Amino acid sequence: MSQRLASCSCGQLTAQVVGEPVRVSICHCLACQRRTGSVFGQQARFRREQVVLAGTSTEYVRIGDEGSQVRFHFCPHCGATVYYELGGLDEYLAIPVGAFADPGFPAPSVSVYEERMHSWVVPPADAEHIH
Repeated sequence: MSQRLASCSCGQLTAQVVGEPVRVSICHCLACQRRTGSVFGQQARFRREQVVLAGTSTEYVRIGDEGSQVRFHFCPHCGATVYYELGGLDEYLAIPVGAFADPGFPAPSVSVYEERMHSWVVPPADAEHIH
């Protein structure tokens, strides 16, 4: 069974996961673009029981485009987001794929808010495409 460690930039806040994610997705919404400072956010969803959290986080709550609440947990020292809680999906935690710093991480199987996708971005052809 695989084990992976997600961490903030300074290493104070971590999420140790055991097993594979239940979903890997990319989101092209404008809020994810602002949050990541990139052209999309990529996240892996894990069952809570797969994740062991360590360190102190600061929380930022945002209401999504469709009205759901998302609780982002980031390091109060370096500011990097390490995990977030999805409103209505309490049995899961989402972890930004970049927090794993693992180029071998599985590719996304879902691409959402593609109507806001930058024209040069090309999601995996076999991913589910949601506009």
